Amino acid sequence: MPENLLASRFSKSLRAAFGAALLLVLLTYANHFENGFHFDDGHSVVDNPWIRDILNVPRFFVDGSTFSTLPPNRSYRPLVTTTLAFDYWMGHGLQPFWFHLSTFILFLAQLSLMFVLFRRILDRARPDAESNPWIALFATTLYAVHPATAETVNYVIQRADLHAALGVVAGLVVYALYPGARRFGLYLIPAILGLLGKQSAAVFPALLFLYIWFFEEESFPRALKRSLPGFVTLGAAALFSAKMNPATFVTGATQPWAYRLSQPAVLRDYFRKFFLPVDLTADTDRVASASLANPDLITGFIFLALFCLAIWWAMRTRERRPIAFGLAWFLIASLPTSLIALAEVENDHRMFFPFVGVTLAICQGVALLLEYQASGRRAIPRPVIAAGCCALLIVFALGTRERNRVWRTDESLWKDVTVKSPKNGRGLMNYGLTKMEKGDYATAQEFFERAAVLNPTYYILETNLGIVYGATRQAVRAEAHFARAMQLAPTEVIPRYFYSRWLHDSQRLAEAEAQLEAAVELNPDYIPARHLLMKVYTELGDDAKLRLQVQQTLARFPADPVAGSYHPIPSSPAAANQPRANQLRANQTPNPVGIAPESPEGYLNRSLLLYQARQFPACIEQAKQALKLRPNYPEAWNNIAAAYNSMSEWDRGIAAADQAIRLRPDYQLAKNNRAWAVSQKALHK
Repeated sequence: MPENLLASRFSKSLRAAFGAALLLVLLTYANHFENGFHFDDGHSVVDNPWIRDILNVPRFFVDGSTFSTLPPNRSYRPLVTTTLAFDYWMGHGLQPFWFHLSTFILFLAQLSLMFVLFRRILDRARPDAESNPWIALFATTLYAVHPATAETVNYVIQRADLHAALGVVAGLVVYALYPGARRFGLYLIPAILGLLGKQSAAVFPALLFLYIWFFEEESFPRALKRSLPGFVTLGAAALFSAKMNPATFVTGATQPWAYRLSQPAVLRDYFRKFFLPVDLTADTDRVASASLANPDLITGFIFLALFCLAIWWAMRTRERRPIAFGLAWFLIASLPTSLIALAEVENDHRMFFPFVGVTLAICQGVALLLEYQASGRRAIPRPVIAAGCCALLIVFALGTRERNRVWRTDESLWKDVTVKSPKNGRGLMNYGLTKMEKGDYATAQEFFERAAVLNPTYYILETNLGIVYGATRQAVRAEAHFARAMQLAPTEVIPRYFYSRWLHDSQRLAEAEAQLEAAVELNPDYIPARHLLMKVYTELGDDAKLRLQVQQTLARFPADPVAGSYHPIPSSPAAANQPRANQLRANQTPNPVGIAPESPEGYLNRSLLLYQARQFPACIEQAKQALKLRPNYPEAWNNIAAAYNSMSEWDRGIAAADQAIRLRPDYQLAKNNRAWAVSQKALHK
């Protein structure tokens, strides 16, 4: 058969395989786009006021405090915050779809570049135009559908791992494919961008050095010299990034050396999960250990020694160097989270970056093993190999779809954590929270108390115990837990905010006012405290303080819809006697003389009066009467939205506001109502 015909058939087969791989990835993640926000998404996405205005983007690169509303969690990741602000802008609010779509697009970009890099490495190790594209494609697809990868793709704020991995892979691709551009340092740009997503991208120069040494230069000194610009540039960028971390940032570990001693065992388990990812969890219950007699630590160090021995063995021949490079990638990419002592000893989303190398190493190793076996008398037929590869991809894809389902809601996620990490007090607490939000206070209290045995000094748990006892009208116990939470964390805003919310619901407005003012002073960026304080000032009839708080909030967050809905503050004596928040979110239409009572305008005005009297169901009924006479009446829809919002029926409020905006796209009051409903729905999810 002519050679060009063989190449044509091979090319068609490969193109078909590319299409099948893309389809498999799309089907694998098709059920994840509506998954909710979880865990650290709360303080960095849901409650983060900075991402709600796209005009804040330049500030992200000079102010690390914009990353989170919680001072200890504020780190310098401006690229992450920028993409979050873009997602918020695209979705006109906290619409999970846009955040997951953004992450997924970047994920597809990383996969494309991974294929290119894998193909280049395999060709450098041993040119084989027939086998190498298939190995690279299978390795990329395996990584894409691996269940461990889903732990990052589903977790919005942990797209930081994706940014780091994408930046490093892209930098290596630019270096490998465009040698003429190396003298301009263009290959450093993607790596620097990755570092602006997460500091773990600082390992790029080490991986670049290994690539040069293994695949371009046999000389260690020459490889080191050629990679020197990477070490200097990324080293300087890493130092700059570290200095840009706010002074309030803490890594979280209470026993740094115990953390570091535990990492070999953690790496052992990460590597095992590549082959058997059956116990993935969003929050493990592993604890650090400093005892050198601990069998877990001993086996961890044995694993690390054997792993390094495998790298040394693989690097001795050129065809095995992709294995050595991939295994070394696993260790190098794990260094930042192994050496920097973090709050969690182990976290499954940390496998995302290291698994890029593991996938290449394992797939090349298996390919060489099959080739060696094929040289004997009992070669495995290619159709059998292809069927086995397809079966493995399908099994992993089904596992990933199951992990996507687990990440669907807080309830499903934290229930999974309680099963797989039963000694994790935070997991028990968070699952209890999902029950409390549904009004199942007995179950919530049970899980909170179980968590308290494991985490007796956890201030957030004490806060939640205060909330659940308050909801069950056990005021004395509620107040005791709120007090202990504030004692455990006197500089944290969360205990004060939720204590204030309970005081407000108990009609102890003066005490709520004092606590909220202290909360805003502690953390000016915690926007829920500002919003509740405005409501308290309104109910107290304190126009002067309300006006000042609104002005201060808008000065700090000009696009805040809640503060915008209060602005400007009426100053007339008559207005001071009306419920301010309700008045200002409803239509400010006067009740003009001469309008027929049964006209659309008449119904609308009665709707407004009922709204101001806090008779929200009657307000909605009158607005619906107006719509019967004038179906395309945006003001009536807006009154309905405002009433539903006041009843905390956020979905109905959003739907009504959408109708108003559809009829009048420039209707700012309806937009404010919609933004308020979206923010409150996310807050109380």
